[in-house]
Amino acid sequence: MSSAKQYTREEVNKSNGTGKTLVIIHDKVYDVTVFLNEHPGGEEVLLDHGGKDASEDFDDVGHSEDAQVLMKQYMIGELVEAEKTNKTPKKGWVAGSSSKNPEKDKYVSGPGLPFYLLVVGLLAVLFAIYYLR
Repeated sequence: MSSAKQYTREEVNKSNGTGKTLVIIHDKVYDVTVFLNEHPGGEEVLLDHGGKDASEDFDDVGHSEDAQVLMKQYMIGELVEAEKTNKTPKKGWVAGSSSKNPEKDKYVSGPGLPFYLLVVGLLAVLFAIYYLR
C-alpha cells in the first residue's frame, strides 16, 4: 500500500470545473492547473482531459524524457487500488533511446532518429507528391 493520497475516478471527475484540472495518467493523479499555460500542446489539451484518464492519449502523443521528469512535480496522488488499471505505459515514438536506462526506455523507444528527421522526411514526401504528380 502506498502512502500517496488515494483518489477514486469519481473524485477526479468531480474536480473538473472547480478551478482545478486533475488528470489520471497510468493510475496516478496529477494536478496540472498551474501547468495549463505552460503546456507545449496548449491548455485546451489538458482541459479536454480534465477529470479523465488521459493515459492512452498521453502515450499516443509520445512525450520526451523531460516531460516524464517534469510531470512528477504535479503528481498529487494515485487511484485507489480497486480502480487501478495497472497497464504498462506504451512505448512512445518521439525520440529513440540510446540510453542504458531501462526506466527511461519504458517510456521512450524508437529507431534512434531525432523527431525532426521524421518531420523533414514527411515534408519531403509531401513536396514530392504535390510537385511531381
